[in-house]
Amino acid sequence: MRITYDPKTDAAYIYLEDKIGPSGVARTYPCDPKGVNGQINLDFDSEGRLLGIEILDARRKLPEDLLRSAPLK
Repeated sequence: MRITYDPKTDAAYIYLEDKIGPSGVARTYPCDPKGVNGQINLDFDSEGRLLGIEILDARRKLPEDLLRSAPLK
């Protein structure tokens, strides 16, 4: 598992698989939980396995030290 962060878009991505190829993500399910004020996207492969999690508005949702230590995307 690894995490990357893009400060320009304020988006973090949690990779549950080390490498996700261009055809690896078959479906993306957007989530907008109440009270979270933002969106979380779940990426699945064609067999229904969760590959990764994208977190938009990451500065408001993730610990600052986690984002500082994440490689920039």
